[in-house]
Amino acid sequence: MIVATAQFPSAAWDIEANAARTAGLIAEAAGRGAELVVFAELGLTDYELEAIAAGPERCVLAPDDPRLAPVRDACRAAGVAAAVNGPGRGPSGTADGMTIATFVYGPDGALLTRYDKHHLYGQENELFTPGPTAGGRFTYRGLKFALATCYDNAFPEVPERAAADDCQVYLASSFHDSVERTDAYATLARDHGFDVLLANGTGPRSGGTGCGHSGIWAADGSCLARVTGEDGLALAEVGVAARPLPEGSEPAGISDGRVAG
Repeated sequence: MIVATAQFPSAAWDIEANAARTAGLIAEAAGRGAELVVFAELGLTDYELEAIAAGPERCVLAPDDPRLAPVRDACRAAGVAAAVNGPGRGPSGTADGMTIATFVYGPDGALLTRYDKHHLYGQENELFTPGPTAGGRFTYRGLKFALATCYDNAFPEVPERAAADDCQVYLASSFHDSVERTDAYATLARDHGFDVLLANGTGPRSGGTGCGHSGIWAADGSCLARVTGEDGLALAEVGVAARPLPEGSEPAGISDGRVAG
């Protein structure tokens, strides 16, 4: 299966603009053969915690939120899946119990699964409620996927559980401020024997400066593809024998914004 990790500088407060940019990247990735696209942590609102704290009701999202219609429509139109991340409504249906949520939409635009970040970092603890340790699994196109969000990946038991559950592909939505932290996903892939996609935030934000460098690593730790600029897509084939895409395999006239390892 060809998959993509997407990276772009989100606009603070502007869910509509971020959803439109997300939808555009889904369509672009699909046009280049991708069947699944993953996006960065809080990419739907931007990683601006002060802005979220100032207006949580304005920022909080449910999977069927009308503002996310362009994302669902893009999945449906292209027949691909997408994992997007933003502040998720709690059980009360309000900002009470708000989580950092990943919504995975299928090729029909319906919700495949939802994952709520379990390990919160720093100021996140003042705004969000931890999600459960269980969950974050789905099967798509014959492959089993695991979900994790940023600081979750600092806890060995998170990828260990994914490996124990026989997950073949590990999707990480993150906001890291150093390339060294993004490079660590190669070790995570090699240590646990699954392919890894990292979608990382980019640009200066209240929580630091996202360094980008989103990428895809094979189960042996080799880099298959990486985003080298502020925004763009990285694509690779994952599965039993993950490998980079051969040169010239994508439609002509599209810059792939990646380097193959």
